[in-house]
Amino acid sequence: MTKSIQGTWFEFQHHSKKEGIYWNNESKNFTEEKWREKVKEIAGTGMEYIVLLATALDFNCYYDTSIFPKADLTCKNPLEVLLSQAEESNLKVFISAGFYGDWMHPQINMVDKEVTKRGLQAMNEIAEQYGKYKSLHGWYFPDETCINGYFSEDFIRYVNTYSNEAHQLNPNYKTLIAPYGTRLVKADDKYIDQLERIDIDYVAYQDEIGVQKTKVEESAAFYEALKKVHDKAGRGALWADIELFEFEGDVYSSALLPAEFSRIKKQIEAVSPYVDKILAYQYQGMMNKPDSKAFAGHPSSAKLYTDYMNWLNK
Repeated sequence: MTKSIQGTWFEFQHHSKKEGIYWNNESKNFTEEKWREKVKEIAGTGMEYIVLLATALDFNCYYDTSIFPKADLTCKNPLEVLLSQAEESNLKVFISAGFYGDWMHPQINMVDKEVTKRGLQAMNEIAEQYGKYKSLHGWYFPDETCINGYFSEDFIRYVNTYSNEAHQLNPNYKTLIAPYGTRLVKADDKYIDQLERIDIDYVAYQDEIGVQKTKVEESAAFYEALKKVHDKAGRGALWADIELFEFEGDVYSSALLPAEFSRIKKQIEAVSPYVDKILAYQYQGMMNKPDSKAFAGHPSSAKLYTDYMNWLNK
């Protein structure tokens, strides 16, 4: 049975200025009311989860802290707005534990003791300030490196360090990672051993269609192999992270545009038989309700929204 998209990544500012040119300026100037409208829109698609990409970006934070200065947004309390509206809209939010270093250097962020100290401090502060919201479902660890056959041991230590902190804060918090290199995974006993050692609840593998590393017709085989090793490992539920975008020009150095729904439908169908949940990168910028009071993105994002909802409601 084909699954719908059950969650989306979410951001107050897109980390890559080149990629986010069609919605970053609008998002920067969103009022509290517009952020609430955007969260309501997401809930209106039937999605269940929001994954906040970053609680800090470019050495500025989205909440009150001494770690970095406050980000320069029109909405002064975006994290509170997100969590309070998500609770009202019955959405579950994974809050990011990053980026408390340079987002362009995830490998350094994983091993740098000062970055780790800042990240763990942020988790504690966010839990203290916003733990009252039932919508705070858990934590997302955004510093990713390529699996390249297997997880690096640095990555496993990074995930386990942050997961341990999440468990200390609240044993009910869930944890999520979204690694790339999906097509390179060696689904063998060594990988099973790594899955048994990595302390994570959900692994949402990137399908890498938007970044042109994988073709749609290839992806089903990758997720089929992943299902086998995840079933054997018995931990780290298998999810998918499908990419809703394409690039306007060169990959990684041009603006993101909404892909045609015909392609996205194939992506959903490819992974559906093998994964428990499908998340997408991302609603924001790639989808907009045509009459949205908080429109941010390329005009074609309204068409993608309409095409998806028409398919969903057949």
